[in-house]
Amino acid sequence: MSEMNLTPRGPAEPTASGGKSKRNWLSIAVLALVLVAGGVIVTQFLTSAVDYYCNVDEVGVRDGCDADRRIRLQGTVDEGSVEKVGNATVFTMSFNDETIGVSYDGEPGGIFKECIPVVVHGVIEQGTLQGDRVEVKHSDEYVSVNDERVTEAEAAGCTSTT
Repeated sequence: MSEMNLTPRGPAEPTASGGKSKRNWLSIAVLALVLVAGGVIVTQFLTSAVDYYCNVDEVGVRDGCDADRRIRLQGTVDEGSVEKVGNATVFTMSFNDETIGVSYDGEPGGIFKECIPVVVHGVIEQGTLQGDRVEVKHSDEYVSVNDERVTEAEAAGCTSTT
């Protein structure tokens, strides 16, 4: 059996300097680039994902309820206003004596009807909300957090039920 050499080694042979340093800088640069790219992506996602929640009477009045941005708009569907125009459902909705026209591409479905509070997601173009999502029934969680808004919307409802 051969014996194992247990004598300490001497100092390592010097290698060409800069090889390890170059790798460190490259790693730091790649890490910085990944962090910056991640920050940009998260920032873009958060700013585009925020739809401000507004009542019809707050458009152009309250901060964040500007007509040139994507919003969620609450109001009550006006009695006698729902029409089918081509593939779109067109109606008006009101809140606190302010009214806005809505054009929704498709059929809102669910329990959508006149005289009920709705929330429409979309962008206002030429004075009309171009909606791409209609929420008709508020969840219990929404009602518990925003019960004042729901009460106001229901109080502003139509005189007859349809």
